[in-house]
Amino acid sequence: MSRFFATGSDSESEESSSADEITPKATGTTFTKQVLLLSDDEEDTKRVVRSAKDKRFEELTNLIKTIRNAMKIRDMSKCLEEFEQLCRAFVKSKNIVDKEGVPKFYIRLLADLEDYLNQLWEDKEGKKKMNKNNAKALSTLRQKIRKYNRDYETEIANYKENPDQSAEEEEEKDEAESGSSSESDDEGAEEATAKSFLKKEPVPDASKFLKGAVDDESDSDDDEDDEDWGSDAVDSSSESIEGDGTSLAKAFLKKQEDGDRQPERKKEKRKPKQRLERTEEEEAEDLQDEEQGWEKVKGGVPLVKEKPKMFAKGTEINTAVVVKKLNEILQARGKKGTDRAAQIELLHALAAIAAENNLGEGILVKIKFNIIASLYDYNPNLAAFMKADMWKKCLDCIDELLDILFNNNNNIFIGENIAEDSENLAVSDQPFRVRGCILTLVERMDEEFTKIMQNTDPHSQEYVDNLKDEARVCAIIDRLLGYLEAKGSTEEVCRVYLRRIMHTYYKFDYKAHRRSLGLQGGESKSEQDQEESEGEDSAVIMDRLCKFIYAKDRTDRIRTCAILCHIYHHALHSRWYQARDLMLMSHLQDNIQHADPPVQILYNRTMVQLGICAFRQGMIKDAHNALLDIQSSGRAKELLGQGLLMRNMQERNAEQEKIEKRRQVPFHMHINLELLECVYLVSAMLLEIPYMAAHEFDARRRMISKQFHHQLRVGERQPLLGPPESMREHVVAASKAMKMGDWRTCHGFIINEKMNSKVWDLFPEAQRVREMLVRKIQEESLRTYLFTYSSVYDSISMEILSEMFELELPTVHSIISKMIINEELMASLDQPTQTVVMHRTEPTPLQNMALQLAEKLGGLVENNERVFDLKQGVYGGYFNRDQKGGYQQKQGYQRGGGYQQKQGYHRDQKGGYQQKQNYQRGGGYQRGGGYNNQNQSNY
Repeated sequence: MSRFFATGSDSESEESSSADEITPKATGTTFTKQVLLLSDDEEDTKRVVRSAKDKRFEELTNLIKTIRNAMKIRDMSKCLEEFEQLCRAFVKSKNIVDKEGVPKFYIRLLADLEDYLNQLWEDKEGKKKMNKNNAKALSTLRQKIRKYNRDYETEIANYKENPDQSAEEEEEKDEAESGSSSESDDEGAEEATAKSFLKKEPVPDASKFLKGAVDDESDSDDDEDDEDWGSDAVDSSSESIEGDGTSLAKAFLKKQEDGDRQPERKKEKRKPKQRLERTEEEEAEDLQDEEQGWEKVKGGVPLVKEKPKMFAKGTEINTAVVVKKLNEILQARGKKGTDRAAQIELLHALAAIAAENNLGEGILVKIKFNIIASLYDYNPNLAAFMKADMWKKCLDCIDELLDILFNNNNNIFIGENIAEDSENLAVSDQPFRVRGCILTLVERMDEEFTKIMQNTDPHSQEYVDNLKDEARVCAIIDRLLGYLEAKGSTEEVCRVYLRRIMHTYYKFDYKAHRRSLGLQGGESKSEQDQEESEGEDSAVIMDRLCKFIYAKDRTDRIRTCAILCHIYHHALHSRWYQARDLMLMSHLQDNIQHADPPVQILYNRTMVQLGICAFRQGMIKDAHNALLDIQSSGRAKELLGQGLLMRNMQERNAEQEKIEKRRQVPFHMHINLELLECVYLVSAMLLEIPYMAAHEFDARRRMISKQFHHQLRVGERQPLLGPPESMREHVVAASKAMKMGDWRTCHGFIINEKMNSKVWDLFPEAQRVREMLVRKIQEESLRTYLFTYSSVYDSISMEILSEMFELELPTVHSIISKMIINEELMASLDQPTQTVVMHRTEPTPLQNMALQLAEKLGGLVENNERVFDLKQGVYGGYFNRDQKGGYQQKQGYQRGGGYQQKQGYHRDQKGGYQQKQNYQRGGGYQRGGGYNNQNQSNY
């Protein structure tokens, strides 16, 4: 029998299944047969289709209800667990939240939960009574909610300003939506949508929980059930229907249920009207008050709080009281929730009180030390830099501290080795003794200045304004230098000398440069005298400071940095030989790889500056060798600390990137990378092009510069060759012209208006550099011309070469003589006729190709012989290959003792053979005979 006949009707069975879905079926209940059968249309209305928004919001509201219940019983572990689930559920609802906005009930819970946790946290006695799990969950949840609420600060602030208004808006919205749903005739049953959960829920007062009194708990539960979960009424009605056996159709009729709820809605709608009436009455009262001269204070305006008094009224201000107050302020330093700005203000106020009561310079110095330390601690993050106002305060405080120390030079002793117990801060006959290190504060100030420059846009006016503070920083370092020279230890003097060197080594001394060139046009004698009287040259300062460090420093790092800065300064001012000798004598290149990254960056900068200096002096080969390591890596920007290259995240994580950013050199200390690359490519061109011409048919020709060859290949791949635009294209075009011996075209590509503005005008003596370049291009073009076209000439006149390359005859004679001596050019000089006579010793192209083929065949034979030896084994073989590439034949026998005879033929260096015979007496008879034929050439 079908189940439809057993239960009475299909509608009845579907009712039972729907009832099972909503609530579990009570045991012992049976269904009676119903007379009324529902049509198919009515059956369709029973199916409830909910939107994704309703499902997500219902999930959130269920979790919120669980959290609120856990709050009532102070179950922090449950609260933490449910809050984590709520956060995950909210992330799932992100798409809906982006469309609809963050729901008000969610904001309300975040605000209420944070307030509740803060009240629990302040209740010390209540925390002691908590068990271990709850106490741990409380601290964890408090940290999480504070961090989580940062993203919703504005919404929470709006809610806290007007909690009632936000709740009313939500209720009105809910009523409008529920009213529209009641009027629709298509729906057959009332749905328990998530909108019903958006209503204002009574917030449990944490003070009530702290006392342990739970009043009206049942009432609040009933209210929550009535307001937030409308499905309970449906469940109860369905159960009554099952028990009474009444018609199922009545359960789906909305009119009756709506009729019961209409009075409640009318009551709820009256509330806003009553409040509107109240606001009108209040406005009328306000108008009356204004007429009478009274003014109403708005509740939202924060009251001006008075500053907390330092000392109680009538307290005697002495050193002990001030020190005690200072320690109280410092105890809050570093703790969570401490207002750092307020702490700095309190310390300033304490310093003012100490100054007013004339408590002496000792206590003032101690307070100043702590003010400066608090300013440094204002940014807890190491990567963050000081704001402008804090930076100015810091400089002022350090200046004031140095003023006090200089004014009381013999009466105040400061140092890190002074214990706090042995401090003497009170005014007495004994000198003041204060624990602290002024050098550490100044070093930290210098590091903060570097961070400020690193984090400022270098192309903005703000960078220029911040850079003006460097003069003040240097002045503070100079004042400290004078103080420590008198009272500091040798180690402290070396440290402050290095700080002064680091602010000097990269600056070009234009004053000394103009002085070396003589009086410039337009300057009067008095101006020059005034300029000379301003101070000593930077070269003299660097020499004095660095030599002191060389003699007195005991740490390798300070001495290494001083040497590198000294070399950099020499190279910057074109003192090539002093810079080169100091670099070679220091042997830094042998162990620089073991230094820390900032020192390695300084070494790279020094080598680059050394290469540029060699280029300015015309030492092309030295310049190329100095720049080779940096430029061949392809990471010059990163190696010089002038920026980070875009790499894969696998090679460098976020933490490593932050560390590398802190190592970057400020923009005003950068070396122009385009100038650096141009100097390297031009040096490579002057070396590589003559070498390529000389070894055109050499199979084993090596590359001097891979980067230069790469640029040449890039230029050859271009299908259309237009006029050069970039610096690299200019160098490639010049190289092609030089290869043909056309020095004028090469000169035009290297030295023109565009290249002058980009590169050559950046040098201090630009004109002298350009003249040197022209000279080098002429000489190397002459060498290239002779290498390329020597096979065409039988003889060539040196006068013609002198005219072609616009060089003096002695210079041409010198270049050709060097080429002949070095066996680069097979020729001889005919002195009477001033001609170069070529010798036909160069092989023809066919002979060159034959020689290359012979070399390759020889290599192939050698490889085959190696493979054969490995295959046959050479353990007792007839032939053993010696190190020189020949073969050695050995034969002999041994007996138990006697004489040993060795005889062989060896080819000597002169080409002849030499017979050697040697008798060696051993402990027994041993005789060996054989010959050893070693040939130094390979066949």
